[in-house]
Amino acid sequence: MSDLLDSLREALADRYAVERELGRGGMATVFLAEDLKHHRSVAIKVLHAEVTATLGAERFLREIEIAARLQHPHILPLYDSGTATGFLYYVMPYVEGESLRDRLQREKQLSLEDAVKITTEVASALAYAHSHGVVHRDIKPENIMLSGGSAVVADFGIARAISAAGEGQHLTQTGTIIGTPAYMSPERATGNPDIDGRSDQYSLACVTYEMLVGEPPFTGTTAQAIIARHSLDSVSPPSIVRAMIPESAERAILRALAKVPADRFATTALFAEALAAPGAPVGARRTTRATAAPRWGGLPRGVVLAGVAVVVAIAGWEVFGRGRARSSGAAAGGLDPRHVAVLYFEDLSPKHDLAYLADGLTETLIADLKRAGLDVVSKNGVVRYRSTDITPDSVARALSAGILVRGAVEASGGRYRVSVRLIEGSTGADFRRGSFEVPQGDLLSIRDSLAGDVADFLRLRLGDEVRLREEEAGTRIPEAWALVQQAERAQKDAAELGSGNAAAAAARYTQADSLLGLAESADREWVAPVVQRARVAYQRARLEREPREMDKWLQLGLAHADRAIQREPQSPDALEMRGTIRYFRFSKGLEPDAAAADRLLGSARADLEDATRLNPQQVGAWNVLSVLYYQTRDLPEANRAALSAYQGDAYLAAADAILARLFVTSYDLELFLPATDWCDKGRRRFSTNPLFVQCQLMLMTTKAADPDVKLAWQLADSVVRLTPERDRPLKRLYQQMWVAFVLGRAGLADSARRVLERSIGNADIDPQRELLGYIAAARLSLGDKDEALRLLNAYLVANPKHRDGFRKNVHWWWRSLQDDPRFKALIGAR
Repeated sequence: MSDLLDSLREALADRYAVERELGRGGMATVFLAEDLKHHRSVAIKVLHAEVTATLGAERFLREIEIAARLQHPHILPLYDSGTATGFLYYVMPYVEGESLRDRLQREKQLSLEDAVKITTEVASALAYAHSHGVVHRDIKPENIMLSGGSAVVADFGIARAISAAGEGQHLTQTGTIIGTPAYMSPERATGNPDIDGRSDQYSLACVTYEMLVGEPPFTGTTAQAIIARHSLDSVSPPSIVRAMIPESAERAILRALAKVPADRFATTALFAEALAAPGAPVGARRTTRATAAPRWGGLPRGVVLAGVAVVVAIAGWEVFGRGRARSSGAAAGGLDPRHVAVLYFEDLSPKHDLAYLADGLTETLIADLKRAGLDVVSKNGVVRYRSTDITPDSVARALSAGILVRGAVEASGGRYRVSVRLIEGSTGADFRRGSFEVPQGDLLSIRDSLAGDVADFLRLRLGDEVRLREEEAGTRIPEAWALVQQAERAQKDAAELGSGNAAAAAARYTQADSLLGLAESADREWVAPVVQRARVAYQRARLEREPREMDKWLQLGLAHADRAIQREPQSPDALEMRGTIRYFRFSKGLEPDAAAADRLLGSARADLEDATRLNPQQVGAWNVLSVLYYQTRDLPEANRAALSAYQGDAYLAAADAILARLFVTSYDLELFLPATDWCDKGRRRFSTNPLFVQCQLMLMTTKAADPDVKLAWQLADSVVRLTPERDRPLKRLYQQMWVAFVLGRAGLADSARRVLERSIGNADIDPQRELLGYIAAARLSLGDKDEALRLLNAYLVANPKHRDGFRKNVHWWWRSLQDDPRFKALIGAR
């Protein structure tokens, strides 16, 4: 460094007296100097040699000149720029004061008033620059100087100059990231050159979040992991840590941190205005359980199985395919994220009289996570670290735990509140938070309820973390890993759009496939992008209604899956994906030849069973196997496969689909008490999922629930309301059919018949005429045997392949017809 200092002094001796080094960052070293002409202190930033080597000086200096024209009270001006002994440099005023980073290192968290003031002043500077077509691109605490009671933004235009001069690609080739990962917007992270002021708004919101919470919204051990979290993860509300943050301020921060620029404020000034708006503290207004925002998009929704035998299929139940459950290979290097230590929760009550609840919650949580299949340190292992001042990373090393769980219990306003933090074992940094509240009451019930909620939260968040680290460990090419993360974001966007906006969803799947193709090219040995391309093609197929278009995408998916298996024959993920696509083709009747269709089903079953043999925790494969066994009328095996999926789903990757399978198979096996339990679990976990509203209605057709007609209609309306709009006409007819069952059980047979008459549908709304079979069953429940047989005949004429399902296993709905010669003749029984 003395060589650089000496060279700089010699090169600039006629203008500046360079005194000493002030500091260094990822892109430049800063020196204190005296401006000899104006007799003032200045800071000279000299770009590092590897950065200078990739830039064209002429273009860099031209971009610097644009930034130098900015004149605003909250922008630190640029005095000068040029080249010296082969280095690029620029000159700014030397600020007497400190950076926001210095203050945060000292105070950790700022008052709400100070945070709003600093944000407002920085937003004012950004709004001015944006109005002149300049985007900062690197807003962070280090670039916000605090002097004379005001905030001043430094390095304005420098990141723009470097990006423009380097044309975006050369620096990434040298391994330098333009921008700071902890504050980088998702669109900046993807290298999108067409960013605008909303990118700065996102970065400023990250800074605001850190001022209030004590750390940025996303942290991690590598730049790639942090960037991926910006693109993929939901932001934990800041009120989890600072309950007195006004609700309006929290909404403003979370909106400015939206993944998609269009979802943020139109301008940075509007963000600052919303942040400063008066409002009551979140903690004073929240009356429901507070948790971190739910995980992104696609709950695993699958094909509609109205299938082999109407008597056992649940029309509209979506049970496999869009989501995925990861296998659990170990991540390379460092502490294993799958090895978790739950430290004893703190009692934050004023008189420390909730210790028994904190202890009981900790021990119940350890037991719950162990039962779910996670590798958790025993309570005897963690008890020695209770009430100690040992740092989290030291505890993690002692316990060989990749992730620590810390929490606290307190009482406030007649409620118990539990806050939870997930801590990176190797660094001691928090990376997830959650908060849960329940009314005060029976402590044993509260303990169990809170432990269940906290366990579910942890399983989901731990699954996200393990997946990120496994994918990062799967390749040595950072560009390939980053492309896969971008593709996953696009897939999530597409899944959220779903059938409600099929064209937009298709476009996002196309983008995902393009990104995965680039990832595959970047690392030819990594199988994950190829498996993902198969998944994307499968998801794309599910958007199609026309069979030939659907099969075109499925065939593409099979080609990708075959290629993945050629590269890695023992890959459970690849086998699961190929088996899933093969079974989907079978279930949709896309193989017209009967013998070929049987072979297709057999090959799908073989792939899925191989996947579960290679990895008994291959949850997705177990789930699809459950559907396959169900369709082939092996109900006990279908139920056992669903239980295997549930028991193996340590990270709740496919919980909704698995709970649906467990309910359906239990219902069909007349296991009504377990069916009720699975329905209740699903309703508590996925209250807006129509599957777990409909199951309540279905239970009213059994002895497990009383027939409540008013509630039945309410549930039916809720199912329709929660269904995508284009599927609502058919869904409404199905719900009316279920209500008719309930009306019959309630002794209102005539009303039930009238409802069934208007639920028949037609070939336009119900091309496969599945409703006829359900209505036949409903008429049979009313004692209308002749009409039931007539409708069943019409159904089997439209679906002749379903006769085999009736012959294999007669559902309890049809038990009163089992010995009727007419029924035997219809199904071809001997």
